[in-house]
Order: sequence, then C-alpha cells, then structure tokens
Amino acid sequence: MSRAPRDFTLDDIVAVLPDRVVEDARVVVRDGRVVDVGVAPPGSRAELRGGGALCLPGLVDVHTDVLGHEARPRPGARLPLDLAVRTATDRLATAGVLTAFHGVAYGERTPVGLPAGEPEPAEVLAALAVDGAHDDGARVLHRVDIRCPSAVAELRAALGDRPADGAPGVPPFVSHEDHTPGIGQYARPETMERWLVERAGMSAAGAHEHVARWRSDREERSEVAASTLDWLGSLARAGRVRLAGHDPETAEDVEALAARGGAVAEFPTTLVAARAAHAAGLSVVAGAPNVVRGASHTANVSARELVALGLVDALASDYVPATMLAAVDVLVREGLATLPRAVALVTSGPARAAGLDDRGSLVPGARADLVLARPRGGWLSVAATLRSRA
Repeated sequence: MSRAPRDFTLDDIVAVLPDRVVEDARVVVRDGRVVDVGVAPPGSRAELRGGGALCLPGLVDVHTDVLGHEARPRPGARLPLDLAVRTATDRLATAGVLTAFHGVAYGERTPVGLPAGEPEPAEVLAALAVDGAHDDGARVLHRVDIRCPSAVAELRAALGDRPADGAPGVPPFVSHEDHTPGIGQYARPETMERWLVERAGMSAAGAHEHVARWRSDREERSEVAASTLDWLGSLARAGRVRLAGHDPETAEDVEALAARGGAVAEFPTTLVAARAAHAAGLSVVAGAPNVVRGASHTANVSARELVALGLVDALASDYVPATMLAAVDVLVREGLATLPRAVALVTSGPARAAGLDDRGSLVPGARADLVLARPRGGWLSVAATLRSRA
C-alpha cells in the first residue's frame, strides 16, 4: 500500500476498463493522472510491474460505518479519533477502497432507539477534515435522523461551516434517514426486536416493549420530519447539498425524494422502490454485504436480484469494507454481471453517485488511484494499492 509517484508507467497487468478487459496492458500516469491505458507496446519498459495482477480503479465507497467501529471497538472503549481515522483508512485500503464517505450520524439515538453515545458529529468532522485524512480519501456522508430536532440543528450548523466537501463544485453529501419501526429498513418491527435481543442483550419482552415505545415516540414527531424534509429539499434544489434518501420503501417514497431534489436512492428496501428510483434517474446504491450474503440481513430485497435486473448503479460496503471486492467476485461468478460491469459498481458508479467526476475509471484524465488484485483462497485479494498524488 503506497502513495504513487506523480509520474510512472505500470505494465504486466490485466486492466479492467469501463467497457472491456485488456490483457498485457500498460497504464501511463503523469502528474497523478492517467494519460494512456491500453495494450503495452512491444519492447516498452515500465517503472512498475504488476506481475499479471488485475488492475482496477481505486474503489469508491459512498457509505461506510467503519470509522465508528474503529473509534468504539467495544462498548465503553473509545480510541483517539485521529488513530481511528488512520486505522479506518488502512482497513479500507486493504480492501481496495481509496475514497470513502464515512457516515457521520446526526441523532440522539441509534436507529434502534438506543443512546447514540460518543464521539459527537463535530469531533468526527474535525478528524476527517485534516489534510492527511482528506489526502487519503476520507470524505463525509452526513446522515441525519429527520425526526430528531437536535440532530437537524447540528446538521444546520455543520453545513454552515462546510460549504463544500473539499473539491470545487462538489456539494456536501447528505442522506436523510427515518428508522421508525414499521417503515423502511425496519418495515417488520420484529426485525428490530431480534437485533435488540441478539446484539443489545434485551429479553424478548423487553425488546418488544422498547420497539413499541420507540415507534410511538417517533410517530409523534411527524411534523419534525416534514419540516426537515422541506429544508433538505430547499438545499438540494439550490445545489447546496447532494441529497440521498435512505431505505426508500415505496414508489411514493421515491417520487417524493426526486421532487425534493434528491439524486441518490440509498439501499431501496423493495423491488418496487428500486424500479421507481431507476425510472426517475436516481443513482441506486445497494449493499455489497447483501450481494455477498445473497440476501438482506433485515429481510429486504436481494441486491443480487436488483443487479441482475439492471437496477443498481453502485454498491456500498455499509458495515464490511471487504465485501466491496468480494461482491465483484460473486457477481461475475454467478453470471449476474461482466467483470467491467461488476467493477463499475464499486468504482465509477459510486463516484457518480457522490458527484465525483475525477475518479473511478481507467480512462485518460482520471485520478490514478489504482488497485492491483489477485485471486487468493477463492476470492479476489488486494495485492497493492497506488494512491494518486493529483
């Protein structure tokens, strides 16, 4: 894993281009950008050799929770945030992810209604804003609970301080969430109850009571949700944020998202919602763990099915970075996508979803973020990464 020279040539690789796979390929990089990629000319010599590995663009992850896991590896155990950013970056790079949108959660409670705990959003934003983190591909996905007034106030303050996310013309990426039991990801309240029993150690009766109380409390906040969505819509339509809707469930959910200026449908929970999002021209993001497992862990629609139907534009790691590259393996192995198409779902597709037009493809002009991968133990494994100095 290394930061690449500004100028170099790389050969003895199998390059995965947007529309084809090129054997015995060469990539020429100048000033941190790809200037040429194709079959290596006879007799050419390169500074770097790939040893026959697959060469992919650096993976782009538009929704990862890995930073939270690194910052709080166990309940009650918190590590320094600068260390957590470093270890999260390294963990992502070993999975081939060179641009990552870290989910910064705005909400007093977790999606299942438990106290959110530390670190606070402002702390996370500060840790991700340092030059070293940004240079290593750290970006921000602002995830706001639309039924939490204090969370909305925090996001208002954060967006006021951050007019852009480090690149000219790229507005902050914001995803609005509503985890009220009975809709979206937790359309089946018993799914949340099962999580609370298995992960929080609640009794079945206690989990049932908690979910009923959480649902009632959130339904009383419908006016907060409506005003929050109106505000986010005004920002999206003005181009001040790039807006995503988390867990759309119905065609009506998607229609409302598109009407308020949304650009991305994150993790549609049903085939109906995915079809509607695709028809509306939204970028559809599905979960890479869902692809690898072959099913949603919350009993929602299968991401493999959505990919097979051509309804997915991007995959995100969500909670397991290694599933990004593993999903490429699964989709090709199962005959659900060609290698270029599967690679696009973890590179150019998510880059477009986030509004980034400078990365994600092995084409002239793109950032030279490169990943070399080889089969190992039946799965593609990252052999090396070259992070652009552009």
